[in-house]
Amino acid sequence: MKENIESLLNQALDQLIADGLIETKPALQITRTKDATHGDFTCNVAMMLAKQAGKAPREVAQAITDAIDTLDAGSDAIDKIEIAGPGFINIFLAQENTLNIIKDILSAGDSFGRSNVANQEKVQIEFVSANPTGPLHVGHGRGAAYGATLASLMRAVGFDVDCEYYVNDAGRQMNILATSVWLRYLEISGIEFTFPVNGYKGDYIFDIANSIKSQHGDGFVFTADQVFQDIHADEPDNEDDAGDKEKHIDDLITRAKHLLGNENYQRVFNAGLDSILADIRQDLEEFGVPYDNWYSEQTLADRGLIEKAVEQLQLAGHVEERNGALWFLSTKFGDEKDRVIIRDNGQATYFASDIAYHMDKFARGYQRVINIWGADHHGYVTRVKAAVGALGTKEDQLQDKLDILLVQFANLFRGGERLQMSTRSGSFVTLRELRNEVGNDAARFFYVMRKCEQHMDFDLDLAKSQSNDNPVYYIQYAHARICSVIGQLSEKQLKHDIENGSQNLNLLTEKHETDIISKLGAYADIVHKSAFNAEPHLLVHYLRELATLLHSYYNAHQFINDDANLHDARFNLIIATKQILHNGLTLLGVSAPVKM
Repeated sequence: MKENIESLLNQALDQLIADGLIETKPALQITRTKDATHGDFTCNVAMMLAKQAGKAPREVAQAITDAIDTLDAGSDAIDKIEIAGPGFINIFLAQENTLNIIKDILSAGDSFGRSNVANQEKVQIEFVSANPTGPLHVGHGRGAAYGATLASLMRAVGFDVDCEYYVNDAGRQMNILATSVWLRYLEISGIEFTFPVNGYKGDYIFDIANSIKSQHGDGFVFTADQVFQDIHADEPDNEDDAGDKEKHIDDLITRAKHLLGNENYQRVFNAGLDSILADIRQDLEEFGVPYDNWYSEQTLADRGLIEKAVEQLQLAGHVEERNGALWFLSTKFGDEKDRVIIRDNGQATYFASDIAYHMDKFARGYQRVINIWGADHHGYVTRVKAAVGALGTKEDQLQDKLDILLVQFANLFRGGERLQMSTRSGSFVTLRELRNEVGNDAARFFYVMRKCEQHMDFDLDLAKSQSNDNPVYYIQYAHARICSVIGQLSEKQLKHDIENGSQNLNLLTEKHETDIISKLGAYADIVHKSAFNAEPHLLVHYLRELATLLHSYYNAHQFINDDANLHDARFNLIIATKQILHNGLTLLGVSAPVKM
């Protein structure tokens, strides 16, 4: 219906142009009203055109409504139009038109609210992409839930979406992981030493070390002297003591590679990578977060893409040599300073890998690329956008096709107390532990209740509670409640005639009923807005409002009654409501239970 109103308004504006009142028409902003007394839809176009027309907004609004009256003379779609306030055009739909939403929902079923307005535009969403150095924690969970839900919403409006996980399987952190695994292997082999401050300390490191031990026995064992001789001193907790934890761990990485040799070091490296990556894959799949592609950072070097990206920037004149290093002139593209991409020792920087990765994203034909990063990557946004801008051409402005969305980490609370977490020390709550405690549904729902850039407090006690204060329980209970009412029909040997209900929808005149009907009519718009604005929380709020209306309706009226016409009409309404609750929860990755 919104599309029909937009068409009518555009035709009315064309008439105003033909009459010489205005010269051009702006993009229309048509929104559903929050108060039914203000109509079903409202538009502010008269206020946007007042200056151009040289008239007061209300005069322009009157000219528009007069034109609509002429255009809609033979139609029963609109009941009336009112001009409100400074010049808002409030549109009241005819009752029959409003009631048709129930028929449309019952007819479309699971597909209601879906469309192809995006025309299968090819989009890649890259999210989570946590270093495979340990299990996913609750901070990663928010990015996972947000990314998966955004992908679901975008597909619902016609985008062709691929979800990708960028596996950081190259670089220093992975070497720290491999060395940490080897050192734990030495410990369980009876070698005594002090574990490095900068090593990974979680229990999962012992698990990987034990698997290496069972497979290779003592083949990788060396004495403490062999391992630690001439190694920089570590940096203990006491700041007064000398030492350098960064040099200490880097020296140990070098020593591990030397003692083990390339082949055995790679075995240890792969044991850590494969074990943790398999755990991450399983965790995300069980969380309802599937990926279309797992992209290895190491392949960038193996395929020569880093060299290709640097060469492309050089040919475009965006690279300068300084003291033996190559610098990307990112200040030309809005960055605060230029960035090293190839060090003076010939090694590529992390940034060079990121440039190559984004070059390859667009080379794969994506028309739009969305990166979902943790908020701690805020300082990295400008330089990546600068690089993407430099990779583009005058004809193909790639930076306009890149969106970088930042997700704040979640603060976890239990019993009113915030839980402290540290990834390196291993003292963190994993995503799997969270899911086991509160369930997938609560986790998925709570993670997307707020805008991604807002801080969120995840209350474990609330997420587990079966009360109206728990929003996911409240919404699921509304769905289950309708299922229960439907189940009562067979128990009482009664039937529901859908066709008769459709013919008697005009009997749904109670305020509870008209409020629900109006809310059902807003669903498709909410899905559209949630997808195009990358704001899943809008759908969350909508479902909670619909659930509130349903619970109030349930408490105020009898659905099963002696008036067969009213009985059938009300069942059509609650079944349509159940369908929308189901459709919305499905887009959020949350189940719609039939009983609770």
